[in-house]
Amino acid sequence: MSMDPAAALDRLIGTDTFPCVGAKSARSRHAVHHVLARSMRSAEDDADITRSLQQFAATHGDDMFVSMAVIFEQDDLTDETEFEQTLWARLQGIHDIDTRQHDWDARVSRDPASPDFSMSVGGHAFYVVGLHPAASRPARRFAHPTLIFNLHQQFEKLRADGRYQKMRHAIQARDLVYSGSTNPMLSDHGTRSEAAQYSGRRVEASWPCPFHAHAPACADPQGPPDDDS
Repeated sequence: MSMDPAAALDRLIGTDTFPCVGAKSARSRHAVHHVLARSMRSAEDDADITRSLQQFAATHGDDMFVSMAVIFEQDDLTDETEFEQTLWARLQGIHDIDTRQHDWDARVSRDPASPDFSMSVGGHAFYVVGLHPAASRPARRFAHPTLIFNLHQQFEKLRADGRYQKMRHAIQARDLVYSGSTNPMLSDHGTRSEAAQYSGRRVEASWPCPFHAHAPACADPQGPPDDDS
């Protein structure tokens, strides 16, 4: 019998050699929340995922070391480029629903080409980490396609109290041991768009992000779709 996807993710993060110390801190606090969805190729769960992320942002917007993991139980994505395309399709679907109620977090840019870009849901910025079976980076490899939403405000707080660079260097050192190299796509927020980091694939400098954020003040007075949408 296969392991429950949430338990499998918990086990992966809990391994001694797993490089992301931020994820390990969230796990130790029992602060990795989970949403189980079906196929990442389908929009069928976008509304439920969006509501869960909105509730998570409203509840934990100022907390440290908390994450929301959206785990897709169907694990038939076997190509890194397809995963990347599907990741952005799901983020687009989430945004299309979220924008009916919430504006983009004003602390970050909605332009995926901007060095100040971050994904926004429920009015809160997120840094998204994609995991999947075909990831070229070992630290991004997991049996189920997964999107981990990390509240961006956490990183700003770490920068403010001087802990960010120390944690970043620790992750890089651990990733060097775990993967044999450090992730060439990683960069500090504000130096280049973090959109290129979300999927885990090494993308070209000319890579165009397929995501398009809606213009401000486009709230729909009809509200979100019904539960059975």
